[in-house]
Amino acid sequence: MERPPFRQNQNLGDWELKERLGMGGFAHVYLYQHMQTHEKLAIKMCRLELTPRNRDRWGREIQIMKKLNHINIVTAQEVPEEVEPIALNDLPLLAMEYCSRGDLRKVRGGGLTSAPGSGIQYLHENKIIHRDLKPENIVLQDINGKLVHKIIDLGYAKDLDQGSLCTSFVGTLQYLAPELFENKPYTVTVDYWSFGTMIFECSCGFRPFLHNLQPVQWASKVRNKGPKDIMAVEELNGEVKFSTHLPYPNNLSRTLLEPMEALLQLMLKWDPVHRGGQVNHETKKPLCFELLDQILIMKVVHILNMTTAQVHSFQLTPDESLHSLQKRIEAETKIEVVNQELLQETGVSLDPRKPAAQCVLDGVVR
Repeated sequence: MERPPFRQNQNLGDWELKERLGMGGFAHVYLYQHMQTHEKLAIKMCRLELTPRNRDRWGREIQIMKKLNHINIVTAQEVPEEVEPIALNDLPLLAMEYCSRGDLRKVRGGGLTSAPGSGIQYLHENKIIHRDLKPENIVLQDINGKLVHKIIDLGYAKDLDQGSLCTSFVGTLQYLAPELFENKPYTVTVDYWSFGTMIFECSCGFRPFLHNLQPVQWASKVRNKGPKDIMAVEELNGEVKFSTHLPYPNNLSRTLLEPMEALLQLMLKWDPVHRGGQVNHETKKPLCFELLDQILIMKVVHILNMTTAQVHSFQLTPDESLHSLQKRIEAETKIEVVNQELLQETGVSLDPRKPAAQCVLDGVVR
């Protein structure tokens, strides 16, 4: 038996039902807004009938959500007393902060690597594997004018005891790590594969390995890829061609291309034991996340050359002066410093007394 259909204006005390945000395998998410304070909550509720296994999953998701506290993981909230009566069949509700900017499937690109990477590391530090990372499970929230990515849907997440291995088969097929198709034991490195697949897709617009095939079909064809291969396409004659590089065109500047390829080569290793690279004993981070941190602190500026309509990218050194940047522009474009006029996108001139980083937006990897 299913829950009654969604009805607009279904009020519960001061809480008004605004819309249905999404439907999952065994739960729906609704947006409720408080009529006086205008506070918004995403309320996740189960359908009436759940198998014992899914009841356990539901209870585990609520349990995990309530103990997590990280800016890049959606926050669990207290369920308002007035809303509690809609819970049916003794299954509790899950209240979460409402993320108003949609999910990554709707808003491609821009800064994917930063926030989910930090959130995934936080989950793993807390001995939790997400197991279902995909664009729909990364949502965007506007916090003080900045877009913040948040990981949602921990219904498949699993508490991981130190050194333990899991063998249950879960998650969305297109983003699943290959060892899951063979029902082999797996660890946190399954999340690296899913994350690497998303980074590739946000950079190029399609998934890395034979994206037109179902994963069960491609597994046998991709198994023999080289350790650094990060994409595979099938030729018309059926031959599979591998590459260690991102295809062109892609959404990355020249400066970011090599570090991102190195990152993907670590995250998309077929062998789960070597996936992610060696763990740094001091930071406790695998090499892939060390590389990710290095990419995120890079300051890259793009200069549009108005005479040629070419875009030139420069990675700035810490505290580099504007004059130093202009000398590099001169070397690449042959436009002398005295003939250069550098403007912000808004048309405002750059301040020669400030470092060159003034033209890099805060918190945005350009």
